Amino acid sequence: MGRTYAGILGPLAMAVMICRGWLGSGGIESTLAQATTYLVVFAIVGALIGHLAQATIDESVRSKLEQQLTGEAGS
Repeated sequence: MGRTYAGILGPLAMAVMICRGWLGSGGIESTLAQATTYLVVFAIVGALIGHLAQATIDESVRSKLEQQLTGEAGS
């Protein structure tokens, strides 16, 4: 899930920065440098968010399964 979020947020941030530079009549070098920086930053943030989301989902499923198994064993 982390790779998916990183693969979405990174290129999205890069596209937004390129559009911003194009609409603001920014220089090509500075626009691409900023876009690349934001690509890396948002890809890292997306990977962290995705990893956290996956861990939360795994823990929720594990606790529900343990709860169901405990309920069946007690009956």
